[in-house]
Amino acid sequence: MTPNPRQAELLDEVRARGSVSVEALAERFGVTLQTVRRDVKLLADEGLLARFHGGVRVPASTTENIAYRQRQKLNEQAKQRIAKAVAKAVPENCSLILNIGTTTEAIARELLRHKGLRVITNNLNVAAILTDNPDCEVIVAGGVVRSRDRGIVGEAAVDFIAQFKVDIALIGISAIEADGTLRDFDYREVKVARAIIEHSREVWLAADVSKFNRPAMVELARLDQIDSLFTDAEPPAPFPALLAEAGVTLHIAEP
Repeated sequence: MTPNPRQAELLDEVRARGSVSVEALAERFGVTLQTVRRDVKLLADEGLLARFHGGVRVPASTTENIAYRQRQKLNEQAKQRIAKAVAKAVPENCSLILNIGTTTEAIARELLRHKGLRVITNNLNVAAILTDNPDCEVIVAGGVVRSRDRGIVGEAAVDFIAQFKVDIALIGISAIEADGTLRDFDYREVKVARAIIEHSREVWLAADVSKFNRPAMVELARLDQIDSLFTDAEPPAPFPALLAEAGVTLHIAEP
C-alpha cells in the first residue's frame, strides 16, 4: 500500500516515539479512535507497524532491541506508574537485586527515600541513582560493561551474583510471549538474569503492557518462576489465564 498523508505522519510519529497509545494518536491527529484503529490495522497488515493492547509500536525484531535512548522515552509514564507501585510494595530494611533495564532504573528512582536497603545490581545507571540514598548500600557486580546502556554482563557477573541470596529480585524484561516465556535479546544479559532469579527468595517482574506478545530471541525464564508481576494495565489474552495458572500475583499500577 501507499500510505495517505495522515497515515504517513502516523508512521513517522510511531517511529519517533517507538510506541504510542491509540488515544494519543487520535488526539495528536485530531481524528476519532475508529479512524486511528482503521489506519493502524491497514499499516499493521502491511507489516509497517505492530499492534499491542491499546496501542501500536514499530515492528519488533527478535534479534535486536530498541536503542537505549529510545527505550528511555518509550511508555515513560507507564514505567513511572509501575515504579511507584513496586516501590510502595518494597519493605524497608531488605535486600534487593535490580537488573538491566529502563523500568528498573525508574524503580531505583522511587526507592530513594527507602531506608535500610542493601541493593545488588548489574546496572551502573541503577547504582548511580541509588547512591543518592544515604540509607542504601549499593553493591555493583563485576563483569563487562555494555557501553550502550551501562549494563554489566558476562560470566564474571554471573559468578558474582551467585554469592548472594536476597529477599527480592526486581527484574525487567524485553518480551513476554504467549507461551509463557520471558525473553530478551542478549544471551550474556540473560545468563545474569537467570542467576538473579536463582539467588532471590522472591522474584518481582516489572513490565508495561507493550512487552506482552513481543518477540525476542533468548528465553530467560517462564512465568511460573515469577512471584509477582507489576504492570500498567490488564494484560491481553491469554496472559490472565497464564498468570493464574502459574500462581503469579498481578499488580496493576494506579492511573
